[in-house]
Amino acid sequence: MIQPQLKLKLVMGEQHTLLGPGKIALLNAIVAEHSLSKAAKSIGMSYRRAWLLIQELNDSLREPVLVTQTGGQAGGGSVLTPMAFELIALYDTLTQEAEAATEHTRNRLASMIKTD
Repeated sequence: MIQPQLKLKLVMGEQHTLLGPGKIALLNAIVAEHSLSKAAKSIGMSYRRAWLLIQELNDSLREPVLVTQTGGQAGGGSVLTPMAFELIALYDTLTQEAEAATEHTRNRLASMIKTD
């Protein structure tokens, strides 16, 4: 049986997505890659789109989520702030809570899906 999965998206107002799977994937990729451009590339996102998503987060939150360091002998890079790590943890918790709360309903829905 196919189990429908949730994709949690938190919105502010009509059109403003505060947080969703794309932003979380980008933040997690920055943790892995230590670079916004490498992180964007690793998840198939343009650098411009990645930069805009980070700007949206920084504009929406009380503290920035990313600190960029320009090149030099050690090279540049991007480092997430404690705010970003808290955001990732809260999103993961919300997702787990939502999945647990909707498991019965998603199972009922799954029973209605063709399996051929």
